[in-house]
Amino acid sequence: MRIFLTGATGFIGSAVAAQLIAAGHQVTGLTRSPQGAAALRAAGIEPLAGDITEPESLRRGAMASDGVIHTAFNHDFSTFPANCARDGLAIDALARALQGSSRPLLITSVVGMGADKPGALAVENHFNAEQPNPRKASELAGMTALSNNVNVSFIRLSQVHNRVKQGLITPLIALAREKGVSAWIDDGETRWSAVHLNDAAALYLLALNQAAPGSRYHAVAEEGIRLRTLAETIGRLLDLPVSAIDAADAAAHFGWLSKFVALDMSASGALTQAQLGWQPTGPGLLADLAQMRV
Repeated sequence: MRIFLTGATGFIGSAVAAQLIAAGHQVTGLTRSPQGAAALRAAGIEPLAGDITEPESLRRGAMASDGVIHTAFNHDFSTFPANCARDGLAIDALARALQGSSRPLLITSVVGMGADKPGALAVENHFNAEQPNPRKASELAGMTALSNNVNVSFIRLSQVHNRVKQGLITPLIALAREKGVSAWIDDGETRWSAVHLNDAAALYLLALNQAAPGSRYHAVAEEGIRLRTLAETIGRLLDLPVSAIDAADAAAHFGWLSKFVALDMSASGALTQAQLGWQPTGPGLLADLAQMRV
């Protein structure tokens, strides 16, 4: 198959591309720059000049493909609501190009979309369209596409990690360095789910071949690791003191991260494993943190 991949030079997308190529697929990757195009060619990926904010480039990539995997997302959290809205528009453009065919469109979302209330374990077969998290724009756009007979399915990510990057834990590490202390909020009992990068990439390939239209899958190998445990691990890693921060002081200490640090992002991947036969085998998040270069 020829797969059009957005985010092909990114952390997630580059791992997905490598596994697609290893499985015998041809990959076209969206890129904004000559440097990105050169990197894609070096990885065996055909570059397509464009951007997720340019519907025409998305249309061209999708029209020439046998399927689309959308991993691109602007992770500048200072403009998070706007980025979520733009992601919905990008998904709409991709879906319009695939309408009237059975070609698959895999959309990237986050496990928080599967929680029915704050602190609840997120599950695959739940989505609350009324929740306040602006990240819901991706799934709402996918559901609209599904109603227009586009073969859409969703991959929801937890904290994706290897020894170099660890999702939102990476900026937590940078913040601990800056503040001179590794911290959590209140009792630190909020939990974050996690998955190794290679396992997450493998899930995209399984879904590409097996997903039923409208299905949702969780890239979750570990249901939940306490934030306090993560902060204590970071403290040992950086040889820094650790401390609890009162919720009232969280914004001052954590900045933009305070909204996320206060959230329980635990999630189950049981249905995903049962439905697709996905079996994560990579090292756990704490093991990767222990081995990362500081």
